[in-house]
Formats: sequence, structure tokens, C-alpha cells
Amino acid sequence: MPRPVLLVIAHGSRDPRHAATVHALVRRVRALRPGVRVETGFLDFNIPSVSGVLESLAAEGVRDVVALPLLLTRAFHAKSDIPAVLSEAPARLRIRQAEVLGPSPLLTAALERRLYEAGLSPADKSSTGVVLASAGSTDPEAIAVIAEIAREWRRTGWCAVRPAFASASLPRTGDAVRELRALGCARVAVAPYVLAPGFLPDRIARGAAEADVLADVLGASPEVAQVLLHRYDAARTPALTAIGA
Repeated sequence: MPRPVLLVIAHGSRDPRHAATVHALVRRVRALRPGVRVETGFLDFNIPSVSGVLESLAAEGVRDVVALPLLLTRAFHAKSDIPAVLSEAPARLRIRQAEVLGPSPLLTAALERRLYEAGLSPADKSSTGVVLASAGSTDPEAIAVIAEIAREWRRTGWCAVRPAFASASLPRTGDAVRELRALGCARVAVAPYVLAPGFLPDRIARGAAEADVLADVLGASPEVAQVLLHRYDAARTPALTAIGA
């Protein structure tokens, strides 16, 4: 029996760096799991669209699809936008929506590795405060998840970890940086909890102007690719409810 097609659903952006990063991540996933067909669809701004990919798959005779939201939290897109698009897919497709990527220890490991790539070392942890900077959301569940990630990450040895948001929620990145300074952290680092460059990650970067270290976005890191495959494997299990026939 053929494995379900993995359809990675990205938000899309007018910033060309976003789609380039998504495609680089998908290439890494394909390299890790060559036996799985991996396709990419975008909700907005970029092509191919999610609906276009689903129609093409149905026309080819594909039956099973795992739709994986390229999102770090369960907010509006995962709860509303994506299910709405999937519900309009061709009837012959059996689609399972996988869970979003976060939270995951692998993503925290990726955040930490990005900080080390930006110049920190494990020896700096106890004297460094970290701003966990996410895009932001109006969804209380998503905000609570970011706060919990910050609490758990602090327990691994950092001086302090504070959540911050580029939109919709407070505090902003710059305010969190100043808070960590006031706490007495010898240095302050900003770790963007975002997948790809774009408008909000650029806002995070501007907010990091007073920080000592700014890490890169998670991007096409091996940890993100591994989480993608974990979510795909979990969604393949029959216990999950399928969308459609």
C-alpha cells in the first residue's frame, strides 16, 4: 500500500525569502525520507495554492494525503483556515490533518543551536537572558504555549527566558530585552521562534537592536525537518479521524 502524500501547508508571504526557506525545508524532508512524496502548498501570496495541489493530486489518482500545517502553534490558521481549505478538496481524496510542529524538544534544540551559531556557547547560558520571540497571536492557547516553552527552556540553565511577540500580543521584543537587562543578565540574546524570514521576523530583528546576540530563524534546520516527519508519521495512524471519505 503506497504511503500517503505529505502535503506541507505554508502560510505564504510577499517576501521571497519565505517561499525559498519553505522549499529548502521540504528538500531536506525529502532527503530524510526518500520513500515519501512531499508536496508544498501555500495559503496565500505564493503558488501553488493548497487547493491547486489537492486538485492535481486527485487528478493523478492519489488517494491518501497527510496535510501538515507548517505552523509552530495551534492558532487561527490551524484551527480554521486550513480545515476550511481541506474540506473543499476533491471527494476522492482521504485527507488527515497532522498536528502543528510545536511545541517539541527538537524545536527547542534548534533554537539553542541557532544561538550557538550566532556566537554564544554552552558556557554562556547561566549569564545570558534569552528572549523567545514569536510572531504573536490573538489565540490564548497559542500565547500560553509560547509562555510554557519559555518556562521549560529556562530550566535548562539560562539566566532567564522571556517570551515576546511581534504582533497581536505583548511584550514586544525590545521591551523583553530591556527587562532582561534590568534583571541583571550579563548578556541578552534574541531567539526568533519563527520558521522563515518575512515581515514579522524583520520586526523581531528590529526589536533586537539593543540585544547582544540575534539568532537566525529556525528555517530549514534538521530539527524542523525531523519534527515534520514525526507529525507525518503520527497522522498516518488509523486512530486519527480523516477529513473526507
